[in-house]
Amino acid sequence: MSQFKHIIAKEALELIEAGATVCDIRDPQSFANNHIKGAFNLNNGNLQEFIDSNEFDTNVLVCCYHGMSSQSAAAFLCDRGFENVYSIDGGFERWALAFPDHCEKG
Repeated sequence: MSQFKHIIAKEALELIEAGATVCDIRDPQSFANNHIKGAFNLNNGNLQEFIDSNEFDTNVLVCCYHGMSSQSAAAFLCDRGFENVYSIDGGFERWALAFPDHCEKG
């Protein structure tokens, strides 16, 4: 069983540019308001779909508000078999400050 890794926003951007999948676990309203470009809003309703539709060796970045809840979600994905899971330190708040041009609404 693998364990998730912590990652700072700059390193996350490099993985995203290399094709990593971003899972944003914030509530749907916050996600719709603003999120990392290309992120998937992961929640209990679509979790199994996400697991079934992604390869376990995919780089998966997990994002929440401030980087705390994403750690539990990242550990959960590791427990389900994902091998390369990262929790973004500082969450979306830090990401939006560092990379406002890499955010989108909707």
